[in-house]
Amino acid sequence: MKNDYEFIDGTRLSSVIEALIFASDEPIPGSKIREIIVENEEQIEITEDTVQDFVDKLNERYDENGLSFRIQLLGGGYTFVTETKYHYWLSVFQHENAYRKLSQSAIESLAIVAYRQPITKPEVDQIRGVDSGYILRQLMEKALIEVSGRADSPGKPLLYRTTKHFLTHFGINSVDELPKPREIDEILKDDDMAEHRQLLMERQLMMDEMEAEGQDENETGEQEDAPMSNNEEQAKSKNPAEQNGEDQTTDEEE
Repeated sequence: MKNDYEFIDGTRLSSVIEALIFASDEPIPGSKIREIIVENEEQIEITEDTVQDFVDKLNERYDENGLSFRIQLLGGGYTFVTETKYHYWLSVFQHENAYRKLSQSAIESLAIVAYRQPITKPEVDQIRGVDSGYILRQLMEKALIEVSGRADSPGKPLLYRTTKHFLTHFGINSVDELPKPREIDEILKDDDMAEHRQLLMERQLMMDEMEAEGQDENETGEQEDAPMSNNEEQAKSKNPAEQNGEDQTTDEEE
């Protein structure tokens, strides 16, 4: 790589930038990369534009070698992503994981926050028609939404907005990149999307049936293992002859 600075230990600037991006648990801003390098190497001075230039060169190298990934700017930082042409092979796996992590109620509430942020819990409740407190807490635990302040309305309710992790999770740089309602309608009408949605629905039904069967088996086991009541124990302790005698007496009395 042309003009690639070499450190005293033989490592190169491009590889250091690559390693920092690779090792970061979340997208790392160009400013942070620059700060780390400049503070630990006195003989070099780089800018954020320099970092971007090296990222471009790295991506060119990945393309030339036919690699399945590249570096992309997401949520204000650099991170590794899979090339678009490989998304088909990962789609089922990714959708299955997404549905395990987020329930339908959570996805619905998250969409409301994303499109109407900043928004209060009462406003989310009004749109959904049910209490959303538990769902909002779940979304906060997953770092998909956060508190951004308080509204000026009576009671000063908390305001919620999406986080940088939300942007990373859905592969966008800004909420402005979210599809518009009209675009969503067009996507849902697409034949490929309809088939994929049908597949997800069928899998969800299978999972629901398996859970229901598991609950039935547990309930049956509990009934079989349940201790007998005092009356049942007394009835069981009597011999058949005593029970028959009781039956005959009852018949005669009737």
